[in-house]
Amino acid sequence: MAVVLATGVTAGAAHAQCAPGTVTLRGDFGQARFAVDVADDPAERAQGLMHVEQMPTMKGMLFVYDAPQTASFWMRNTLIPLDMIFASADGTVQNVHANAVPLDETPILGGDDIQYVLEINGGLAARLGVAPGAVLQHPSIGPNAALPCGS
Repeated sequence: MAVVLATGVTAGAAHAQCAPGTVTLRGDFGQARFAVDVADDPAERAQGLMHVEQMPTMKGMLFVYDAPQTASFWMRNTLIPLDMIFASADGTVQNVHANAVPLDETPILGGDDIQYVLEINGGLAARLGVAPGAVLQHPSIGPNAALPCGS
């Protein structure tokens, strides 16, 4: 598993890793970097990870909304268990929903004022120690990011 401790990351290295296809997640556990597909329009968000049969360990999908909102997801046509990491407008994790059940259409409420949702393989958030208060770094997170690009 590719987990890099937050200590020793230089400003230049953090900036170099802030790219559209990468999300850095930093918290008390250290730091983890995920290759991501970005879903930032209604059609992409509606499709999500439906029909995906497997996903590499450090891969995921970042859902980006135009503004903070109440977030609710379901697992219709989603074939693999997922962890959903719900973050506010500054990229701070507010809620982690672990191991969403494949094909379950029960709504998964992520909370209010959510602007970003990172979906990763089910069980990985717990193995890494991801919890509310961790922060996401990605170019789509605006100038008020808790972990801005370039820091």
